[in-house]
Amino acid sequence: MTDYITDEAHGENWSLLLGDSCERLAELDENSVDLSICSPPFASLFTYSPSVRDLGNASSRGEFLEHYGFIIREQLRVTKPGRLACIHVQQLTTSKATHGYMGMTDFRGEVIRAFQDGGWQFNGEVTVWKDPQAQSIRTRSHALAFATKNRDSAGTRPALADYLLLFKKPGDNVVQIKNDVTNDEWIEWASPIWTDHHDGGWLTDDGHICPVWYGIKETDTLNTRVARDDADERHICPLQLGFIERCVRLWSNPGELILTPFAGIGSELYQSVKLGRRAIGIELKPSYWRTAVDNLTTLEAEMQVPALFEAVTL
Repeated sequence: MTDYITDEAHGENWSLLLGDSCERLAELDENSVDLSICSPPFASLFTYSPSVRDLGNASSRGEFLEHYGFIIREQLRVTKPGRLACIHVQQLTTSKATHGYMGMTDFRGEVIRAFQDGGWQFNGEVTVWKDPQAQSIRTRSHALAFATKNRDSAGTRPALADYLLLFKKPGDNVVQIKNDVTNDEWIEWASPIWTDHHDGGWLTDDGHICPVWYGIKETDTLNTRVARDDADERHICPLQLGFIERCVRLWSNPGELILTPFAGIGSELYQSVKLGRRAIGIELKPSYWRTAVDNLTTLEAEMQVPALFEAVTL
């Protein structure tokens, strides 16, 4: 058991609260958020901290969904009518030690149903392509190994994709979103699949290019190493900056407020502020919170440099 502490830090266009989202979301005004973006803990797949408040420490999938339901409902309360929530998820695998067999469970579907039960409307989804060889090397997955394929292919499965799940709060959107996304970008981003390939896409049998989302690189993240405590074996997986950028540009206006209930090292806030929005986030783990504050403070200083340079040269 670790001590629960709260704190907060603020910049010109951001606020970062240290604490439990189940409690600290209650501090936000109703209908005050224009867009939320987050990657929630994937049930018990990763353990981020020893705190019982951590969603990743759930003893069962049912307990996780019950805990997460509080946050889902608070997200709905603080979001403006007709506005969106962008949720990043991945399907989860089973293990022989825990479940008695090696397979998969439909975490994506359970999150969709949890949001619907919480009052949200399911508005769309995108599949984010993953490199199976890179995933095999990183996760040491038995199901992706060449040895498994060559010995008995019945033990193999495709790589796990990431998903963007898009939810809308019921009601009419009062302020129209006038984004800066070009028509060419929309043709690409409206694809149901996003990939980090840059070679023109995949070809169908008749020679046509399949529409995909380009440019979501798995390595395009904020530096994570400085966020770890001494001798900390806990997992951290920041969301790709390109993924966040597309959500921000597609579904918010400059100057609007972006929320993330699971701030981690501050990726969602970082990209939102960089793209001219305001941002507020909540993070439970102090070491992640401190790193997020450092990342946002550094970004703010970097964004002020051009303005200072222009003032000197006038």
